[in-house]
This record gives sequence, C-alpha cells and structure tokens, in this order.
Amino acid sequence: MFSLKLHWLPVSGFDTPSHWVLPTVALGLGQLAVIARYTRSSVLETIRSDYVRTARAKGLGQRVIISRHVLKNALIPVVTILGPILANIGTGSFFIESLYSVPGMGKFFVTSMTGRDYNMIMAVILIYGVFLGTMNLIVDLIYGLADPRIRYD
Repeated sequence: MFSLKLHWLPVSGFDTPSHWVLPTVALGLGQLAVIARYTRSSVLETIRSDYVRTARAKGLGQRVIISRHVLKNALIPVVTILGPILANIGTGSFFIESLYSVPGMGKFFVTSMTGRDYNMIMAVILIYGVFLGTMNLIVDLIYGLADPRIRYD
C-alpha cells in the first residue's frame, strides 16, 4: 500500500534509508506486539502484588511506584522472551530479505537452498545457532542486572 498505491516508499532495494523502512517494519512489528503483550500482562500482574499496595499505603507517588517497584519486577518475564525474539528477528530475515531484495545472509541462504550449496547452508545454520546461543547468554546476564536477587556464583 505504501509503495505501490501511495508511492511514499520504494518497493525494493537497500540504497537509502527510505528503502529500509518497509523491511524493518515488516520484521519488527509482530515481535513488538509480542513484547507489548507480555509487558502489559506482567505489569498488570505485578501491580496487584502486596508490596505495591504497601508502597501505596506508605504514601509513595504513582510515578515512584511504577518505576521502582512495578517495572523492575515486571521486566523479568519480558527479558526472558527478548533473547528468542531477537534471534527470531535475525533468523526471520530470510523471507524479508528475499521479499524486499535486501542483501544479507538470509538472501544468501535462500540462494544456496535453490542452488543446493550444502556448505553454505550448514555455515548459515551454524552462525544462526551461535547467534541464538549468544542471545540466550545475554538474556541470562541481564537477569542479574534486572534482579539483584539472581546470583551467578
């Protein structure tokens, strides 16, 4: 709609920042909805906790309660899904790169699949596997920053 009917954005390519808009939105919009849903449900669950009621009873302001008590505890489940979501964005680029003619590993992977280049297929799968493991490691390290009760001894 934005490229063919309204002519606001180019259909394919990767030359200028206007070429980056459609692939970026297509790749990230669904994942953003998942993060928003998890954040909302986690905040609603946390806001009903006893320590939030206690903070309100002590007379703390709503902004302080949300920033210090609610968000800090509600972000743990969100951080849990960030690793797989970031890896999904990286590995979901196969289709987006092919659809929007973006040069990248996903496009090379699709080309190697059609050309039966098994060495390239194995290399890309290995790189994406390392990427997924790295994302999970980063998420585990962020747990320690988000919640000081989590220790890695």
